Amino acid sequence: MNTEQTIRTFVEFFEQRGHRRVVGSSLIPPPGDPVLFTTSGMHPLTPYLTGRPHPLGTRLVDVQRCLRTTDLDEVGDRIHLTVFEMLGSWSLGDYDGQQSVRWGFELLRDGFGLDTSRMHVTVFGGDSQVGPDTESLSTWRDLGLPVELTGDENWWSNGPTGPCGPDSEIFVWTGDTPPHGTPTTDDRWVEVWNHVQLRYDRQEDGTLRPLSQPSVDTGLGLERLLGVLQGKDSVYEVDVFEPWTSTVSPLWPLDEPSTRIVLDHLRSSIVVIGDGVRPSNTGRGYVLRRLVRRVLTTLWREDSGRTLCDLPTEPIRHTIDHFGLSIGVEPVRDVLLGEQERFRDLVRRGRRVVSRRLSRGPLGERDYQDLHETHGLPRDLVRTLLTP
Repeated sequence: MNTEQTIRTFVEFFEQRGHRRVVGSSLIPPPGDPVLFTTSGMHPLTPYLTGRPHPLGTRLVDVQRCLRTTDLDEVGDRIHLTVFEMLGSWSLGDYDGQQSVRWGFELLRDGFGLDTSRMHVTVFGGDSQVGPDTESLSTWRDLGLPVELTGDENWWSNGPTGPCGPDSEIFVWTGDTPPHGTPTTDDRWVEVWNHVQLRYDRQEDGTLRPLSQPSVDTGLGLERLLGVLQGKDSVYEVDVFEPWTSTVSPLWPLDEPSTRIVLDHLRSSIVVIGDGVRPSNTGRGYVLRRLVRRVLTTLWREDSGRTLCDLPTEPIRHTIDHFGLSIGVEPVRDVLLGEQERFRDLVRRGRRVVSRRLSRGPLGERDYQDLHETHGLPRDLVRTLLTP
């Protein structure tokens, strides 16, 4: 299945079961929300998960773009992306978690045609406050899937306080051998779908209070699912990345992890720009600045003459169209090139600063910290571009 077919199969499956489609929102949360970016499919629905009636009813489905700054250091491996899409389904006080996992199993097996012998599930095994999720354990065993009990890995929360509860995570085997081990012992088991049972509201003192409206929130990573359905070794090989891999990868030959960083960060930067963010030294603008400058640091590590002026139009246009962004190619390019010029100026000034530091001896931890905080020179830039 390609991207369009996968999304359609998911949405139609839940629409046939009484769910109404919610239009996915921007990466930018509404005013008053302290979070920089939308980090999960459920984020825009938080008020409705805690009891407010939703205008479309109690069964919802959507496709939501997300950004997680916590995953930045993971980008470069097979499965992590900065901006990604989450296929989501919700029960707002309607059906329970066991119905959700049964439907999830049915969709993966019959709708997407996945081999159930290559599936594994993890379930919350209990802690000092809440006992094991025996209902989910029993349901998954009835469905014939192997189950591993875990601790914090299968407890979902939206932060230190607020809605939370146990979850079931569905993994698919991506290795070349017959499946073996468990999700916590072999990273060839890749998580694709998380079914969360929001049963509690965590208070400021850490105690748990039962929610008056228990709900179910699920999130299925689109790019990871595409990797499984299309038989690819990484999310960067699926069809939605093809305009990037076919044009940008040959343009700037790099090792595989570095190529993934460049592709991910440029694509993510375009989405962030399209949602109205511009580079700055604080907040969302700093995240965008960090993305662009990490791309440039990676490119200049081997050739300081590389420039984003050479970035082809095709992947920019594809990203704008795929995410439905209200911006043109040239305004995006202008933002990227403007940040590139500012960073080149910083590098030129930084060479002199670092040269003076090096005249006193090797750089220590305090030097790196001061270079970053005072002069805006991150450690990786100092090490790869400025140190003689």
